[in-house]
Amino acid sequence: MQREEVLGKALQLLELKGIADTTLEMVADATDTQLDALKRFWPDKEALLYDVLRYLSQQVDIWRRQLMLNEELTSEQKLMARYNALTECVSNHRYPGCLFIAACTFYPDPEHPIHQMAERQKRAAHEFTHELLTQLEIDDPTMVAKQMELVLEGCLSRLLVKRSQQDVDTAQRLAEDILRFAQCRSGGALT
Repeated sequence: MQREEVLGKALQLLELKGIADTTLEMVADATDTQLDALKRFWPDKEALLYDVLRYLSQQVDIWRRQLMLNEELTSEQKLMARYNALTECVSNHRYPGCLFIAACTFYPDPEHPIHQMAERQKRAAHEFTHELLTQLEIDDPTMVAKQMELVLEGCLSRLLVKRSQQDVDTAQRLAEDILRFAQCRSGGALT
Protein backbone atom coordinates (compact mmCIF):
# COMPACT_ATOMS: atom_id res chain seq x y z
CA MET A 1 0.00 0.00 0.00
CA GLN A 2 1.46 3.32 -1.13
CA ARG A 3 0.32 6.37 0.81
CA GLU A 4 -0.02 8.59 -2.27
CA GLU A 5 -1.97 5.92 -4.15
CA VAL A 6 -4.45 5.66 -1.27
CA LEU A 7 -4.77 9.44 -1.00
CA GLY A 8 -5.21 9.80 -4.76
CA LYS A 9 -7.93 7.14 -4.91
CA ALA A 10 -9.63 8.57 -1.83
CA LEU A 11 -9.59 12.01 -3.46
CA GLN A 12 -11.26 10.60 -6.58
CA LEU A 13 -13.92 8.89 -4.49
CA LEU A 14 -14.59 12.09 -2.55
CA GLU A 15 -14.96 14.00 -5.81
CA LEU A 16 -17.39 11.44 -7.21
CA LYS A 17 -19.32 10.34 -4.13
CA GLY A 18 -18.96 13.27 -1.74
CA ILE A 19 -17.76 13.34 1.84
CA ALA A 20 -20.90 11.87 3.39
CA ASP A 21 -21.02 8.84 1.10
CA THR A 22 -17.30 7.98 0.92
CA THR A 23 -16.32 5.29 3.41
CA LEU A 24 -13.07 3.67 4.50
CA GLU A 25 -14.39 0.43 3.04
CA MET A 26 -14.78 2.08 -0.37
CA VAL A 27 -11.21 3.37 -0.23
CA ALA A 28 -9.95 -0.07 0.80
CA ASP A 29 -11.79 -1.66 -2.14
CA ALA A 30 -10.56 0.99 -4.60
CA THR A 31 -6.94 0.46 -3.54
CA ASP A 32 -7.22 -3.32 -3.15
CA THR A 33 -6.15 -2.97 0.47
CA GLN A 34 -7.40 -4.77 3.54
CA LEU A 35 -9.53 -2.50 5.72
CA ASP A 36 -7.45 -3.34 8.81
CA ALA A 37 -4.26 -2.33 6.99
CA LEU A 38 -5.86 0.95 5.97
CA LYS A 39 -7.05 1.62 9.52
CA ARG A 40 -3.51 1.36 10.87
CA PHE A 41 -2.73 4.63 9.07
CA TRP A 42 -6.21 6.19 9.04
CA PRO A 43 -8.26 4.92 11.99
CA ASP A 44 -11.39 6.71 10.83
CA LYS A 45 -12.85 8.69 7.96
CA GLU A 46 -11.99 12.03 9.56
CA ALA A 47 -8.28 11.14 9.69
CA LEU A 48 -8.34 10.05 6.06
CA LEU A 49 -10.24 13.18 4.97
CA TYR A 50 -7.72 15.41 6.74
CA ASP A 51 -4.82 13.65 5.00
CA VAL A 52 -6.58 13.77 1.62
CA LEU A 53 -7.16 17.51 2.02
CA ARG A 54 -3.51 18.01 2.97
CA TYR A 55 -2.49 16.00 -0.08
CA LEU A 56 -4.82 18.04 -2.30
CA SER A 57 -3.52 21.28 -0.83
CA GLN A 58 0.05 20.24 -1.60
CA GLN A 59 -0.88 19.30 -5.16
CA VAL A 60 -2.61 22.64 -5.73
CA ASP A 61 0.35 24.54 -4.23
CA ILE A 62 2.76 22.74 -6.56
CA TRP A 63 0.52 23.45 -9.55
CA ARG A 64 0.34 27.16 -8.65
CA ARG A 65 4.12 27.42 -8.19
CA GLN A 66 4.75 25.74 -11.54
CA LEU A 67 2.24 28.02 -13.19
CA MET A 68 3.84 31.14 -11.69
CA LEU A 69 7.26 30.04 -12.96
CA ASN A 70 5.97 29.32 -16.47
CA GLU A 71 7.45 32.12 -18.56
CA GLU A 72 5.54 31.08 -21.69
CA LEU A 73 2.20 32.23 -20.25
CA THR A 74 1.07 35.80 -19.69
CA SER A 75 -0.32 36.86 -16.33
CA GLU A 76 -3.82 36.83 -17.85
CA GLN A 77 -3.35 33.26 -19.09
CA LYS A 78 -2.13 32.23 -15.64
CA LEU A 79 -5.25 33.76 -14.07
CA MET A 80 -7.51 31.77 -16.40
CA ALA A 81 -5.47 28.54 -16.19
CA ARG A 82 -7.60 27.30 -13.30
CA TYR A 83 -10.60 27.09 -15.59
CA ASN A 84 -8.58 25.14 -18.15
CA ALA A 85 -7.57 22.74 -15.37
CA LEU A 86 -11.22 22.38 -14.30
CA THR A 87 -12.24 21.70 -17.91
CA GLU A 88 -9.64 18.94 -18.06
CA CYS A 89 -10.96 17.45 -14.82
CA VAL A 90 -14.55 17.48 -16.08
CA SER A 91 -13.50 15.87 -19.37
CA ASN A 92 -11.95 13.07 -17.29
CA HIS A 93 -15.17 12.69 -15.25
CA ARG A 94 -13.57 14.26 -12.20
CA TYR A 95 -15.48 16.95 -10.35
CA PRO A 96 -13.12 18.48 -7.81
CA GLY A 97 -15.50 21.08 -6.51
CA CYS A 98 -14.31 22.66 -3.34
CA LEU A 99 -13.68 19.80 -0.97
CA PHE A 100 -12.28 22.28 1.55
CA ILE A 101 -15.62 24.08 1.87
CA ALA A 102 -17.52 20.79 1.82
CA ALA A 103 -15.30 19.46 4.61
CA CYS A 104 -15.88 22.61 6.67
CA THR A 105 -19.61 22.05 6.28
CA PHE A 106 -19.22 18.42 7.29
CA TYR A 107 -17.13 19.44 10.35
CA PRO A 108 -18.74 22.76 11.33
CA ASP A 109 -16.61 23.55 14.41
CA PRO A 110 -14.52 26.57 13.32
CA GLU A 111 -11.67 25.36 15.55
CA HIS A 112 -11.44 22.05 13.69
CA PRO A 113 -8.07 21.60 11.92
CA ILE A 114 -9.88 21.18 8.61
CA HIS A 115 -11.11 24.78 8.90
CA GLN A 116 -7.55 25.99 9.42
CA MET A 117 -6.36 24.06 6.38
CA ALA A 118 -9.25 25.38 4.28
CA GLU A 119 -8.46 28.93 5.38
CA ARG A 120 -4.78 28.50 4.40
CA GLN A 121 -5.81 27.16 1.00
CA LYS A 122 -8.24 30.00 0.36
CA ARG A 123 -5.65 32.56 1.45
CA ALA A 124 -3.05 31.02 -0.91
CA ALA A 125 -5.53 31.14 -3.81
CA HIS A 126 -6.27 34.80 -3.09
CA GLU A 127 -2.55 35.64 -2.88
CA PHE A 128 -1.94 33.90 -6.21
CA THR A 129 -4.67 35.95 -7.89
CA HIS A 130 -3.60 39.16 -6.16
CA GLU A 131 0.01 38.72 -7.26
CA LEU A 132 -0.98 38.23 -10.89
CA LEU A 133 -3.35 41.21 -10.79
CA THR A 134 -0.57 43.33 -9.30
CA GLN A 135 1.72 42.27 -12.15
CA LEU A 136 -1.00 43.47 -14.53
CA GLU A 137 -1.11 46.79 -12.63
CA ILE A 138 -4.83 46.45 -11.94
CA ASP A 139 -6.40 49.21 -9.89
CA ASP A 140 -7.41 47.83 -6.45
CA PRO A 141 -6.04 44.30 -6.97
CA THR A 142 -7.33 43.25 -3.55
CA MET A 143 -10.97 43.87 -4.47
CA VAL A 144 -10.60 42.38 -7.94
CA ALA A 145 -8.91 39.29 -6.46
CA LYS A 146 -11.83 38.90 -4.05
CA GLN A 147 -14.28 39.13 -6.93
CA MET A 148 -12.39 36.59 -9.04
CA GLU A 149 -12.02 34.20 -6.11
CA LEU A 150 -15.73 34.45 -5.36
CA VAL A 151 -16.53 33.46 -8.94
CA LEU A 152 -14.12 30.53 -8.71
CA GLU A 153 -15.61 29.43 -5.36
CA GLY A 154 -19.08 29.51 -6.87
CA CYS A 155 -17.90 27.42 -9.79
CA LEU A 156 -16.23 24.89 -7.51
CA SER A 157 -19.31 24.64 -5.31
CA ARG A 158 -21.56 24.06 -8.33
CA LEU A 159 -19.20 21.38 -9.63
CA LEU A 160 -19.75 19.40 -6.44
CA VAL A 161 -23.48 19.28 -7.19
CA LYS A 162 -24.16 19.88 -10.88
CA ARG A 163 -20.98 18.44 -12.46
CA SER A 164 -21.48 20.63 -15.52
CA GLN A 165 -18.86 21.93 -17.93
CA GLN A 166 -21.28 24.74 -18.70
CA ASP A 167 -20.78 26.10 -15.16
CA VAL A 168 -17.01 26.11 -15.69
CA ASP A 169 -17.46 27.95 -19.00
CA THR A 170 -19.79 30.50 -17.42
CA ALA A 171 -17.44 31.10 -14.49
CA GLN A 172 -14.49 31.54 -16.83
CA ARG A 173 -16.40 34.07 -18.90
CA LEU A 174 -17.39 35.97 -15.78
CA ALA A 175 -13.79 35.97 -14.51
CA GLU A 176 -12.63 37.26 -17.90
CA ASP A 177 -15.28 40.01 -17.73
CA ILE A 178 -14.15 41.02 -14.24
CA LEU A 179 -10.56 41.20 -15.45
CA ARG A 180 -11.47 43.25 -18.56
CA PHE A 181 -13.58 45.63 -16.51
CA ALA A 182 -10.71 46.09 -14.03
CA GLN A 183 -8.28 46.71 -16.90
CA CYS A 184 -10.62 49.32 -18.37
CA ARG A 185 -10.89 51.01 -14.99
CA SER A 186 -7.09 51.00 -14.62
CA GLY A 187 -6.73 52.47 -18.10
CA GLY A 188 -9.10 55.30 -17.23
CA ALA A 189 -11.79 54.19 -19.65
CA LEU A 190 -14.45 54.20 -16.91
CA THR A 191 -13.67 57.55 -15.30
